Amino acid sequence: MSFRQLFCLAALPMTLASAQERTQARSVVMTSHGIVATSQTLASQAGAQVLARGGSAVDAAIAANAMLGLVEPMMDGIGGDLFVIYYEAKTGKLYGYNGSGRAGRNVSIAALKAKGLFSMPTKGIHTVTVPGAVEGWDQLHKKFGKLPWRDLLQPAIYHAKNGFPVTEIIQYDWEAGTSALRSDDNGRRVFLNAQGRAPQPGEVFKNPELAKAYGILADGGAAAYYKGPIAQAILQTSKRLGGLLTAEDLATHQGEWVEPISTTYRGWKVFELPPNGQGIGALQMLNLFEKFDLPSMDPLSAKALHLKIEAQKLAYQDLRQYVGDPRFVKVPVAGMLDKGYAQERSELISRERANCETSPGMPPAKGSGNTIYLSVVDREGNIASWIQSISDLWGSYVVVDGMGFTLHDRGGGFLFDESQANSLAPGKRPFHTIIPGFMQKGTQSIGFGIMRGLNQSQAHAQFVSYVVDHGANIQMALEGARFTRRSYQGCEVLIENRVPAAELDQLRALGHNIDLRGAYSGQMGGGQAVMFDSATGVKFGASSPRKDGAAIPEPVPYWPK
Repeated sequence: MSFRQLFCLAALPMTLASAQERTQARSVVMTSHGIVATSQTLASQAGAQVLARGGSAVDAAIAANAMLGLVEPMMDGIGGDLFVIYYEAKTGKLYGYNGSGRAGRNVSIAALKAKGLFSMPTKGIHTVTVPGAVEGWDQLHKKFGKLPWRDLLQPAIYHAKNGFPVTEIIQYDWEAGTSALRSDDNGRRVFLNAQGRAPQPGEVFKNPELAKAYGILADGGAAAYYKGPIAQAILQTSKRLGGLLTAEDLATHQGEWVEPISTTYRGWKVFELPPNGQGIGALQMLNLFEKFDLPSMDPLSAKALHLKIEAQKLAYQDLRQYVGDPRFVKVPVAGMLDKGYAQERSELISRERANCETSPGMPPAKGSGNTIYLSVVDREGNIASWIQSISDLWGSYVVVDGMGFTLHDRGGGFLFDESQANSLAPGKRPFHTIIPGFMQKGTQSIGFGIMRGLNQSQAHAQFVSYVVDHGANIQMALEGARFTRRSYQGCEVLIENRVPAAELDQLRALGHNIDLRGAYSGQMGGGQAVMFDSATGVKFGASSPRKDGAAIPEPVPYWPK
């Protein structure tokens, strides 16, 4: 039986044809109440309990995000940025929020050259842009929150004080940062034990400094972060390390409400956020996919994979050439999403040979990308598609004095070339890899996201293709074997070993340089998804086995207190 035959193409909601044909690692979670799906179960539990207290999808997402900043600190936290797509069920309206920060007003290519830097650093204080996550929490809570702000931080404060057992996949990533954490007094004190090593799986970890920071936030709100005690600690840390951030950089930070961009794909409408992020790349890939008869192909066939890999190259070349902060450069969004343009570009794809050409002027991709994505659907059907990151593993490795969290290195994504759309400039937002996704058809609305740097746009497109072209439910679409590319050009491609060997041989014969990875490889990015069917009121949740998390339904109070 082929991979494609394992899907039931007609059933709604989408399910497997029979229990005997199951290939999913996990079942789809289903409930008439809400669901929280995150990459760590304590975070999912915290969000689900917020829903049970009458909280909204945004309330639950903030609580879960705060918990993830504690339990998965190398991936996210209040030292990073945030992007959100929010679906309001009663009106059908979709909202977008860009919570990315800007380079400091004193940060420029010339200023860094004066400090002896002649390329954009990827670690250290000079990669730190203003963190936008907390201001994003604040704005989203003011618009869509129901519970008091301070209540949302209590689960994370509890576990920061009392500890939690470190889970397996998170421990692996924690361990990977040990040597760099040892080189910084704050990093060693906060995140390593007395022997200078990372906690082991099952070892209880506490972060009293982060409990302090969260307590300050709970009492003082976002102002405490950007103008109060936490801002002072960030500025003290920056000054100690020779950084250029100013009090005004923090105090004047504002995120931005934006209109999501979209394309249609075989009857579905798929939404991403507009630049400065890479979401437009996923939509471009789908426009290219649409030019080929993918529904008739096995998704793990060399024929289908070749077309998708080649579409990725074309979309990513456009990302690198055109995408930057739209307040500084004109990004041709309409042109990039034009179906006619997709037709022209699709004609560049050869079915017989991979395009391995490289352009000397094309800058290399930077960073592997480390992120958390969570999705929430509440009992009313509102959906929060929510992504938050400190960029690379442990971000900048700069741990804020006395506050127990790491600042991101998002500025490392800038280019040190003023001719490029994504060049470093004062007050500018860098190109962002982190993107939330959303798709809709008829009564079904899906919030989804998949992590890991430049993997994200291509993983979004593959997720949508699994759902639309091959009838996958949201769990199987997250689990499905995928490829990923970490470059804008050339023929290097990472593929999971669940693709049949004969198909891999055909891909090699077409010219693809395959880097074979294990089943459910973390290089392909973990992810989450939730779905609401307004016809039945049923909610569905899914969580990738590539992470330590789960989709957890809102608990129901069966017994009175």
